[in-house]
Amino acid sequence: MKTAILAGGFGTRLGELTGLIPKPMVPIGGKPILWHIMNHYASYGYNDFVVALGYKGDLIKQYFLNYFSTNSDFTVHLKDGSVHTHGTSHVDWKITLVDTGADSMTGGRLARLKSYLGNETFMLTYGDGLSSINIEKLVEFHRAHGKKVTISAVHPDARFGELRIGASDRVEKFAEKPQMDQGWINGGFFVMEPEFIDYIHADDVMLEKFPLEQATKEGELYSYRHDGFWQCMDTKRDHDQLEEMWLSGSPPWV
Repeated sequence: MKTAILAGGFGTRLGELTGLIPKPMVPIGGKPILWHIMNHYASYGYNDFVVALGYKGDLIKQYFLNYFSTNSDFTVHLKDGSVHTHGTSHVDWKITLVDTGADSMTGGRLARLKSYLGNETFMLTYGDGLSSINIEKLVEFHRAHGKKVTISAVHPDARFGELRIGASDRVEKFAEKPQMDQGWINGGFFVMEPEFIDYIHADDVMLEKFPLEQATKEGELYSYRHDGFWQCMDTKRDHDQLEEMWLSGSPPWV
């Protein structure tokens, strides 16, 4: 199963951290937050990624193009320019990097990935959020209810889109950044059927507006409730907290 990652935003609230690099490349413990997200999926055996690029996407391309050599020992023969690498990479990931436009919204970026995702169930998440969510259980939950979309519901503060969840885990309401009701919010880490992309018809469509709201009205959106660790990197304060967690030696997303 492929995992799509939305990595094209500007990250303006991170201030100087995103002046020269895109938000998903902001490092935590010396590795981009994008790498940490991918590593979490890969720890469950999901290592086929499709990354939606936008703002300074060329830097993300360069990072992965140079990943093998940057993380390996090698010998360069200056006479002929040949390179001999010592050892092999322990990271076995397949990564498709797709330019989805500088100004596309989250829904538009997903729609531009359609041909790369194929006609099978896929996962989707944002390029700025870390979690201890059990990906295997998330996928099992999605397959069990048989609807178009599973959204991971998490419990942080009131900055994000709220979910009202019924007794059967069917989402009864999706509202972007309202006053809090039950306290569950959109934590990303979606599982989707390819038909969901049909809700998106233009680059300026926000995933969090019409597509998810329409899926809710049709009874096609279910929530996987995650009570464990989840945190996005929305501000410099968020970044500093994640960095402290990493330096503690036991970051909760690993």
